[in-house]
Amino acid sequence: MATKHRGPLSALAQAVAAFAVDVAHDRRPGPLAALLAGFLRALSVVFGWLVALRLWLYRERLLHDTPLGCKVVVVGNLTVGGTGKTPVVMRLARVLSERGRRVAILSRGYKGRTDSMARRFWRWLTQGRRPDPLVVSDGRAVLAGPEEAGDEPYMMARNLLDAGVVVVVGRDRVEGGRFALRRFGVDTILLDDGLQYLPLRGTVNLLLVDRHNPFGNRRLLPRGILREPVRNLSRGTFVFVTKCDDGLPPELAAEIRRHNPAAEIIACAHRPRELVEVGGAGRHPLSHLRGKRVMAFSGIATPERFEATLRDLGATLVANRRFLDHHAFADEDLDEILERAARARADLIVTTEKDAVRLQSAFRPPIPLVYVRLDVEFLGDPAGFDGAVARICDGA
Repeated sequence: MATKHRGPLSALAQAVAAFAVDVAHDRRPGPLAALLAGFLRALSVVFGWLVALRLWLYRERLLHDTPLGCKVVVVGNLTVGGTGKTPVVMRLARVLSERGRRVAILSRGYKGRTDSMARRFWRWLTQGRRPDPLVVSDGRAVLAGPEEAGDEPYMMARNLLDAGVVVVVGRDRVEGGRFALRRFGVDTILLDDGLQYLPLRGTVNLLLVDRHNPFGNRRLLPRGILREPVRNLSRGTFVFVTKCDDGLPPELAAEIRRHNPAAEIIACAHRPRELVEVGGAGRHPLSHLRGKRVMAFSGIATPERFEATLRDLGATLVANRRFLDHHAFADEDLDEILERAARARADLIVTTEKDAVRLQSAFRPPIPLVYVRLDVEFLGDPAGFDGAVARICDGA
């Protein structure tokens, strides 16, 4: 992987973006944060009008969605990031594959390489042929890395290789679905993070809600974390409440039921399974963290939950560093991580699996570096999850 450096303008942009994200999450006090919050609140009103207009246009058939002639399972959420969607998509893809479905995952590939606007304009001007969507995995081999595909598609491709699941990335997911049908003969498509992608008609909507932070401050982007109003819980065929390690709160279940009386509500927990060495083959039980001095770092939407998991497993967090979600690590970041770990006399540096795939291959710190691998466990009556799978497989 090529060496990355971050210039001063990039560093400033990162700092401004981090400040805005903290304001959206109500993490920043002070007059400057209050001033920005007021400005963002006005933008949220405009954003809400646009969201409502777009949904109305599709609902009234003034804009048309496209069916693909196969099962299209939409997995998404009302909020930006943090619901633990990727492990749910992987679990669902694996179970469907085990039940005999030929599965492809379609993703936009956030932060992966895509055509520039100039290239798209030139292709339109010259009537040139659009390139095929990027095949991250053909179900037999991983064919693209995280820089090209994006961290989550690459992670899914790598983990689902033994299940024969195809992973395809592209901005136009209608074309991506047609490509997957034509090239690989799939019969089931999982549209990753697709609830707001209305041009492709879904068969089933799986809507994910984070038990610990279901709707943020209940404001729309950019003042809050909502992509759609809470009342749009009504769009889910099934509602998966994630990260329910300590149970599903009755008040959250009641709110979901108020907006969506018909949907099956399925509670699930994201359980840490093991520690995996970054860049190596070593695996360690979770007990390996007990009593260890740990430097934690992450570029995810909810770093607090990751850090709490490490503490729950017996680690002592002596240092931590939080980056923006989907952060692309530069040399300066890796130097800072190592410096903080050394200064805190950490025994281990620990990150998430999603962050681990974005690390430069040359990053081999003298302090052991591992990531936490998660599994999804469905709680309560298993018939809820089995029902979702049956509906996808059999149209029940």
